[in-house]
Amino acid sequence: MNSLLLLIPLSALFIVGAGLALFWAIDHGQFDGMDAPALLPVLDSDTDPADAAPKSDADADVEQSR
Repeated sequence: MNSLLLLIPLSALFIVGAGLALFWAIDHGQFDGMDAPALLPVLDSDTDPADAAPKSDADADVEQSR
């Protein structure tokens, strides 16, 4: 019974702290744009197709020697 005298106010403080943390996160924009990060790998990149072309053996040897 004595533990309830400690645990009930402690849980109330925990709930208040969680609520304050939630409202702080909302106020600072932590939940804005939730869909954009998930779509980034799917979007087309703006790379030049020439960059994606396979390199010759001579080019590969030059890069390995660097």
